[in-house]
Amino acid sequence: MDKENTMTRKAYLIGAGIGSLSAAVYLIRDGHWDGPQITILGLEDHGANDGNRVAAYETEYGHKALSNKAGFLNRGGRMLNEETYENLWDVLGSIPSLTSPGKTLTQEILDFDHAHPTKDIGRLMDTRGPRTRGDADDYSHMQFSKADRVLLTKLMTLPESRESRLDDVSIEEWFASSPHFFTTNFWRMWETTFAFLRSNSAMELRRYMNRMILEFSRINTLEGVTRTPYNQYESIIVPMRAWLEGKGVEFVGNRKVTEFVFADDDPMRDRITVIGLKYEQVDKDNQPGLIDVNEGDLVFCTNGSITDSTSLGDLDTAIVEDERYAPSAALWKQATEHFYGLGNPDKFFADRTQSEWTSFTVTTNNHLLVNEISAITRQLPGNALNTFVDSNAVVSLVIHHQPHFAAQQPNETVFWGYSLYPRRTGDVVKKPFIEMTGREMLTEALGQLERVDTRAVKISAKTEEIWDSIVNVVPAHMPYASALFARRAKGDRPEVVPANSVNLAFISQFVEMPFDMVFTEQYSVRAAQIAVYHFLGIPSERLTTLHHYEKDPRVLAKAALTMLR
Repeated sequence: MDKENTMTRKAYLIGAGIGSLSAAVYLIRDGHWDGPQITILGLEDHGANDGNRVAAYETEYGHKALSNKAGFLNRGGRMLNEETYENLWDVLGSIPSLTSPGKTLTQEILDFDHAHPTKDIGRLMDTRGPRTRGDADDYSHMQFSKADRVLLTKLMTLPESRESRLDDVSIEEWFASSPHFFTTNFWRMWETTFAFLRSNSAMELRRYMNRMILEFSRINTLEGVTRTPYNQYESIIVPMRAWLEGKGVEFVGNRKVTEFVFADDDPMRDRITVIGLKYEQVDKDNQPGLIDVNEGDLVFCTNGSITDSTSLGDLDTAIVEDERYAPSAALWKQATEHFYGLGNPDKFFADRTQSEWTSFTVTTNNHLLVNEISAITRQLPGNALNTFVDSNAVVSLVIHHQPHFAAQQPNETVFWGYSLYPRRTGDVVKKPFIEMTGREMLTEALGQLERVDTRAVKISAKTEEIWDSIVNVVPAHMPYASALFARRAKGDRPEVVPANSVNLAFISQFVEMPFDMVFTEQYSVRAAQIAVYHFLGIPSERLTTLHHYEKDPRVLAKAALTMLR
């Protein structure tokens, strides 16, 4: 294709998350495309890396009006990692910071993290408070039995070439001969750090254990967690969008792509060529439209999002569950109805019991509550994650470094928590966690804090003052939050660029790539790089190099000692 035709090509990126933004960066930086050649189509402006004022979410597709619009909302948060997020740091190294002149986003984030390192003291909490007393069940001890160690080692050392042995095998099935595994400190930390369920994929656990082996020896302190200065929307997404907009990339919001139009003139009916994109313009009463995809144009699709079909509540309003099949997965499913070999979206989006969890974001007008939590956990805000191990709904809190939003006033604090099992009944509020209002979720959390508070004057002594400080508590139920861990088999996720695809690539957490692990920005960014390099003919040897710490004898030695702890 000659230079003139190359510069008239278009790329249509479906979804406004980090995968699409990264694909646009790679097209411009490494493919030397011009910004106006690229269009990003999304229902919102952030993907799963979100964070904003509560009122901002009412403009998003599917969210019902809330009576209390005060405060802030994080549906979740991302734990970055300096050593194993190679593609993320590569992309962010090309994006200038909006707040630190002369620095790239990579420099800004790593400088912040090095200045505010994570060292979790209260990772697991029970009636003795943080488990830091050197007891036999101190959470620095993994508590593995010999059988646990054998099964975990067997899983970790299973060769990639034999990974298909884990097709549709759950973690619970893998450890069926040693259910003790699920009573260990390791599992309690693992399930709440990464949001794994027993029913999830043993294949994904294997990948995590290998890719994150460097962190295995410090999972009890989460010292490998890399934090951003603010929430990930403001610290990553906003600067990326600003850079791309400055290059002329077109962003089209409130646009839901509903259908691929495929060419049907291939006699073998196996070449995948997108010639059009049908859509609905949500802010115009779902007005339909069609984008023509011409010869030489490219389509990059986010085929599944973990924040699809989220339901929101507020301080005195429980969520009303959104029963919709994930819109992004519905588009993927439409493609599978035309061609073989594009995966099986129902494996990830048809069984919510494998993926749902409920979070709640707390905004206060002073620092009293966060200071009380700091006194109980014995650590300052910003030190990762606290889990109440005896809570029936498995409740955890994440107390951010403050401020977590640039717009926070000096007197305000914002933090969030979540239940890994939202259908279970609370210990304090006797109803399923998913049915609680924001007030009831915080009541449940305060009750859990009371149970682990070892001080002479407990947090309950300040209950009235605490409630006077509450601005809002916003529940967010995410039916697909852990869908990417669902039991699966080889072939259930499509290749980034499917066989015989002329112009369609998938760039999400639901694509198949060797070795790497999902639920990370790294995964989406690498998928974007693979897709761009394939279609632009950039040699695969130039793909960002991944580290293989699972082959480092020193790292393996530390892991072995940790297993014996």
